[in-house]
Amino acid sequence: MSEFHAQETPSILVPPSDLHRHLGLLLSSKVGVDVKFRVGRKTFSAHRSVLAARSPVFRAELFGLMKEGTTTGAIRIHDIKPEVFNALLTFMYTDALPAMDKQEESAMAQHLLVAADKHDLERLKLICEEKLCNCINTSSVATILALAEQHHCHELKATCLVFLSSPNNLDAAIESEGFELLTKRCPGVIKDFPKSQVAPSILGKRKSGA
Repeated sequence: MSEFHAQETPSILVPPSDLHRHLGLLLSSKVGVDVKFRVGRKTFSAHRSVLAARSPVFRAELFGLMKEGTTTGAIRIHDIKPEVFNALLTFMYTDALPAMDKQEESAMAQHLLVAADKHDLERLKLICEEKLCNCINTSSVATILALAEQHHCHELKATCLVFLSSPNNLDAAIESEGFELLTKRCPGVIKDFPKSQVAPSILGKRKSGA
């Protein structure tokens, strides 16, 4: 009796999971949608079960004690732009962000980070943090640092502080529009600057501009 040898059989190539593609098609086709969201002047359709599976916040809003809306009425969303909500939905179905221009990536990542934090989407929040770490410059660092402080993004905050440890970067950042917002919304963040000589520089600039 001949023996069976695995090496004699053809190799079987198992393709990678394409669940994300099927869920993306489900979203775009609107087959079986059972909830609508009104964001600005745009209406988005989705599936309650998918949103609930991805976000505990949506689960509470759609199935729990916070349940709102019906299968016919649209749930109004007031604190997010339509294009940001579209990107949020795309991520929840496909685990990836839609294609976007490099120029709009920083602004979109900032808005999405806020949305991800609100809806408890930790992976999306980390993706946005990573993107923002690569968008830090003297014009954006103050705004990004304020965002990191408000939404407890520790690695993003640390990256901003390292960037600002350069006196040249700090001096330029102080002149940016976002720096005044940073000192108003997150005044305590100044004490976290890595070099002790930096704080007097900030205070001096603020007094001279008063």
